[in-house]
Amino acid sequence: MKELLEQHWLKVLKKEFDKDYMRSLIDFLREEKENGYIIYPEGVNVFNAFLHTPFDKVKVVILGQDPYHGAGQAHGLSFSVQKGVKIPPSLKNIYKELSTDIENFNIPTHGNLTAWADRGVLLLNTTLTVRAKEPGSHQGKGWEIFTDTVISELSQQKVGLIFLLWGKYAQNKSLLIDESKHTIFKAAHPSPFSAYRGFLGCRHFSKTNSRLEEQGLLPIDWHISD
Repeated sequence: MKELLEQHWLKVLKKEFDKDYMRSLIDFLREEKENGYIIYPEGVNVFNAFLHTPFDKVKVVILGQDPYHGAGQAHGLSFSVQKGVKIPPSLKNIYKELSTDIENFNIPTHGNLTAWADRGVLLLNTTLTVRAKEPGSHQGKGWEIFTDTVISELSQQKVGLIFLLWGKYAQNKSLLIDESKHTIFKAAHPSPFSAYRGFLGCRHFSKTNSRLEEQGLLPIDWHISD
């Protein structure tokens, strides 16, 4: 599995693949497939976030929880779906916020956020796989240990990152982040059940760019082409 990681990430995370929890996780995923379960995303896309956003290119981190569990949706980037798939409700609210926060942002006709990943936005789910049609089915199997390590290593080895933590689950990860070195923006989750409680109107995208520019860094281009 580690051969799917981008090389800079592999240097940072290589030791994780020798640990007992990772061996157990790999065994669990193998058993799931042997038992006939469909797993999302496809194996080649499990580490997609790391491939598109190498360790040395990370500027912003957006945390999700599980991959989408419907056919054709998940491709390894949090909140993102493949082109041709209906835009999920949470992403619709993300686009809605962008349309009021970023000048001339046009809501795209698709939900593929690969362009963000290629520009330095690590779209990280804390659980990297899921059983088809069974949300949460791969939680507690080891992925959270791995992705907690990802967050911790980013916090320890880099400076000036922007972490966008939406919802209580993501906000709990703030304990892993050194706020003397990095910026954390918190808001409600963009889900239709909670977006009105503070996600809509949070202006996290323009705030992120202002903070990057204060640090002498180029802002993120949030625009997405059709």
